[in-house]
Amino acid sequence: MADESKVPFPNLDSDQSVVEQDVAIAEPETATHSAADLEAVFDVPVQVSAVLGRARMEVGELLKLGPGAVLELDRRVGEAIDIYVNNRLVARGEVVLVEDKLGVTMTEIIKADRS
Repeated sequence: MADESKVPFPNLDSDQSVVEQDVAIAEPETATHSAADLEAVFDVPVQVSAVLGRARMEVGELLKLGPGAVLELDRRVGEAIDIYVNNRLVARGEVVLVEDKLGVTMTEIIKADRS
């Protein structure tokens, strides 16, 4: 059964690998990728931070904090948290409880301008 989403190319008397390469560049959205294609970057370290909110205080106040201290943050309960990868804002999300551990669910991906 032929795949109807692919457009057949005329038989040209040129190197077939060149034609296949041109197709991959011209139609990247039709290419299928798997996790194995990203294997080269699996060992690249990244720093992921989930920021619940921010608070500003003097060093003296910070030193007085102890176990059980409560900090007032600049966000309300239920408001989205910021998710940073390598100090770049990439998403917003919510704090969730998964098997007695805190986690983060991404609810919005932030598209950054690369200019």
